[in-house]
Amino acid sequence: MRIKVKVVPSSSRRSVHEENGIFKIRLHSSPEKGKANKELIEMLAEHFKVSKSRVTIVRGASNRAKTIEITG
Repeated sequence: MRIKVKVVPSSSRRSVHEENGIFKIRLHSSPEKGKANKELIEMLAEHFKVSKSRVTIVRGASNRAKTIEITG
């Protein structure tokens, strides 16, 4: 399954919610040295109840708008 994600880094709270087919995810981590991407993968794995290895960033690794692939 592929999903579109909009990331809000350096947020005061962590959350995952869907609006019009796009997941909006608030992260504590800053977008430095891949910290936000790592936290994003952890949160999506937890949300969809899959292991972290099944979540990959397909497009937008350095952008707030991302395409994520979740297998399994």
